[in-house]
Amino acid sequence: MATPLYAIPGPAAREPAAEAAAAVTQASHASTVGDVLAQSQVEAVLDELERDLVGLVPVKQRIRDIAALLVIDRLRAAHGLTAQSPSLHMSFTGNPGTGKTTVAMRMAQMLHRLGYVRKGHLVAVTRDDLVGQYIGHTAPKTKEVLKRAMGGVLFIDEAYYLYRPENERDYGQEAIEILLQVMENQRDDLVVIFAGYKDRMDTFFQSNPGLSSRIAHHVDFPDYAGDELLQIADRMLTGMNYRFDDAARAAFAEYLQRRIAQPHFANARSVRNALDRARLRQASRLFAARERVLSREDLTTLTEADIRASRVFAAPH
Repeated sequence: MATPLYAIPGPAAREPAAEAAAAVTQASHASTVGDVLAQSQVEAVLDELERDLVGLVPVKQRIRDIAALLVIDRLRAAHGLTAQSPSLHMSFTGNPGTGKTTVAMRMAQMLHRLGYVRKGHLVAVTRDDLVGQYIGHTAPKTKEVLKRAMGGVLFIDEAYYLYRPENERDYGQEAIEILLQVMENQRDDLVVIFAGYKDRMDTFFQSNPGLSSRIAHHVDFPDYAGDELLQIADRMLTGMNYRFDDAARAAFAEYLQRRIAQPHFANARSVRNALDRARLRQASRLFAARERVLSREDLTTLTEADIRASRVFAAPH
């Protein structure tokens, strides 16, 4: 392997080559897919992905396909069928709130359990974490982020902001060049996931063909349907020890239909924001009843009034 132009030392003492050898040794005791799954416990991560995320059927299938590729790769290694390690750099495209960061976290866990990354942690960054404001500032910032991410997954959200060709004094291209070097020369110790809106990511990759050629997996995250968003709302409320009464749930379903049609809708993120505001309205309603003894049901139930007070219902539909 060529000496990296931008060498980023890993935080652990074990070398990637030693890590790979250890993985092969473990794989040598596996003769079936079931053996690899039992040794790695990666199926638990896939089950969590299925259980914790509503919808996203094509995304879940793609992640399972990648898991299958890596499991078979382990079995091939056990038979001495050596091959170049699969490229695992990825692109996650879709609108805000469609689960890209959550899936990236599960991906990091899966890669760790299968022995493809040493630590299995996720470092999530944006342009501001990588690009400096003056000459000589970008390289140290980018290298520091890469150092933190080594042994795991680096998730770059809104990655297209790294490239600003209209600004001659922009330093984003320097960060891209460092990323390219590390993605190629240290890909056995780091997986990079680029994320953002699909149309902007397409333009970004067209403008940076060297980067695009290093991305092996493109995963598109669809928007949630109305019934899926309602399921997400139910799960969020359960996690906070709240619930809708029947009328409130019907009102929230109508709220979602109206909100989806408005600008800047952000899927699950907008659902969470809407529920936070509904909880504020419930709290104000209960706060006004100062002498009333509040039951557990009072404290945990959102009513139709808490939902319909949203200004979304005041807007023409």
